[in-house]
Amino acid sequence: MSSAVRIHHFPKSGHAHRALVFAKLAGIAHEAVFVDLAAGAHKSADFLAMNPNGQVPVLEDGDTVVSDSNAILVYLARKYAPGWMPDDAASMANIQRWLTLAAGEVAFGTCAARLITVFGAPLDADFAKATANKALQKLEQGLEGRDWLVGDKPSIADVATYSYTAHAPEGNVSLAPYPNVQAWLARFEALPGFEPMPATAVGLVAER
Repeated sequence: MSSAVRIHHFPKSGHAHRALVFAKLAGIAHEAVFVDLAAGAHKSADFLAMNPNGQVPVLEDGDTVVSDSNAILVYLARKYAPGWMPDDAASMANIQRWLTLAAGEVAFGTCAARLITVFGAPLDADFAKATANKALQKLEQGLEGRDWLVGDKPSIADVATYSYTAHAPEGNVSLAPYPNVQAWLARFEALPGFEPMPATAVGLVAER
């Protein structure tokens, strides 16, 4: 596999963690390029040339540049790890459903709640927590009687929804009411090649 793959990331970004953990789980050779958000590196001319939104992650693969974490998952799976993205119509539709959850209620729920507590983002905490629990309820239902969200093995649907779900307690969102989700997180973390996103709140592991 080409070592030209570069993933620009920030360690405490759940979006960036999606891209990095997938590359590691799928055995995709890559270079992790640290972006110093505190120093404003994401607003530099060079970075904005890759992603005008000034956000991590960004993937470089030769002349191809991909921003948006879910788009990166799709690109890497299609090019380097097709086993993580089944190509039958029903499975692809199901995967898209979970990618939409990751970009919607996960982003505006568990992600937003964590942004408030960890980074001091000026967002509505009550709305974020309520939205987070909607996402967790959907995951709980989707995992009823099954190990993975799509099919009988992990896919990019699991990758897209993992990081912020695992770190929900950092946003004061409890995982205690969701036993299927907790069991799924443990299975995901037991996959060969898994590496966690750094925790930023005391009690994260205990709460899970």
